[in-house]
Amino acid sequence: MPKLVECIPNFSEGRRLEVIEAIVKEIESVPQVRMLDREMDKDHNRAVLTFLGEPEAVKKAAFLACAKATELIDMNKHTGEHPRIGATDVIPFVPISGVTMDDCVKLSRELGKEIAEKLKIPVYLYEKSATCPERENLAKLREGQYEGLKIEIEKNPDKTPDFGKPKFHPTAGATVVGARDPLVAFNVNLGTSNLDLARTIAKRVRFRDGGLRFIKANGFALRERGIVQVSMNLVNYQGTPIFSAFEMVKREAERYGIPVVGCEIVGLVPLNAMLDVADYYLRLENFKYEQILENKLWGGGATETIPTLFLEKVASKEPTPGGGSVSALAGALAGALTSMVCRLTIGRKKYAEVSSEMKEVLKKSENLRQALTNLIEEDAEAFDKVMMALKLPKETPAEKKIQEAKLEEAYQRAAKVPLEVMKQGLEILDLSKIVAQKGNINSVSDAGVAALMAFAGIEGAGLNVQINLPSIQDEQFKREAKQQMELLWKKAKELAEEVKRIVQGKIS
Repeated sequence: MPKLVECIPNFSEGRRLEVIEAIVKEIESVPQVRMLDREMDKDHNRAVLTFLGEPEAVKKAAFLACAKATELIDMNKHTGEHPRIGATDVIPFVPISGVTMDDCVKLSRELGKEIAEKLKIPVYLYEKSATCPERENLAKLREGQYEGLKIEIEKNPDKTPDFGKPKFHPTAGATVVGARDPLVAFNVNLGTSNLDLARTIAKRVRFRDGGLRFIKANGFALRERGIVQVSMNLVNYQGTPIFSAFEMVKREAERYGIPVVGCEIVGLVPLNAMLDVADYYLRLENFKYEQILENKLWGGGATETIPTLFLEKVASKEPTPGGGSVSALAGALAGALTSMVCRLTIGRKKYAEVSSEMKEVLKKSENLRQALTNLIEEDAEAFDKVMMALKLPKETPAEKKIQEAKLEEAYQRAAKVPLEVMKQGLEILDLSKIVAQKGNINSVSDAGVAALMAFAGIEGAGLNVQINLPSIQDEQFKREAKQQMELLWKKAKELAEEVKRIVQGKIS
């Protein structure tokens, strides 16, 4: 089981896209870390980023993000609806697989110490990382917000940070770091501009004022829309499901003749949390989570070797994974077949003379198989970045400029990935020729299929290069990419035909 930690840092900036993009770039610069989601809210003037990866890589990415936020966000100029005490307001770590909560606590304390020592930002620990019960609650730590805590930290011993000096960073304020269970950030929007009403309902819903267990809530104004919002964190979505929070807010609003006009989930949400909602409102009888199709996709017997889940995703209405990922998969399958022929040849007396060569081919084919497997996901991510860039705000000249730059970067990436698939596929093709010529004669058809799959992957990847080129503005990039694509395709076509002739000759 891979060791994976999720990190969901919140930054006190939801209006300047270029700032959040710079922070995201820092996160993405760390290998073995994957961006999962980003949310920006202009009214709250806050951004929530979600990324995942191996523990040490995630810790490094979190530090780099905090450092960049410290550089770009001045809390002395910050205004917004959401409570906050710093540029990087809070950094929670959540265990996903192969790690424990204790591992995440250790990670959070190491990061907190590093932030305090290197960035000179005072750090408080919260939730499972808290050094005392009074600091477990994030809302308690944020009391007084940036303006109030800036004064209190220097004169109130109860506000002494866990790391760093009792003094705010001149522009970045303070930061809260911790480890916690997965939570659901769930907001309910009300058809009124009465902020006092939203705050009253939030008070009745939240646990600390006698409301629902595991609910933290507050009321905010969404000024651009002229409505208000009851914003909630469900810190244990199993103890208090989404539908319970929604129903209570709705009932309280109805008492004042106020309608619910919409809901939103900020960031990512566990599947079971949404299944609970479906179960409740559909009034399902005897429903079991085992009835979910995705839970049955990895069937028994021979089907265990078939990437059923991947096939289901390809067949869905979602645009990714698409043809680019399928092309990379074809290349990876070609690599797998080439490796198989090598293993069926090595150690056989009849093929003793080529055993050393087959071992070298096997090493290369396994490396290429892994590289092409990685490109399956990379192709999907490249397309997702194009879609994210298309959704960026473009209301002002500055926003338009940022979007144009992000689109150019995304389209170039969307062309580079299939080009890499073509290159790796051509290398697999070359290896398939060797195993067709010298490998176990009983597996020569497998060598032929490897060549066909490699060529299919190369040809498919070429189509994905072509479809992205018209959207790219850099003419030199387009020319060079087109030349590479055509050269790779020509070489692949000739080589595939050659392997096919070798295979058919041996079968005959």
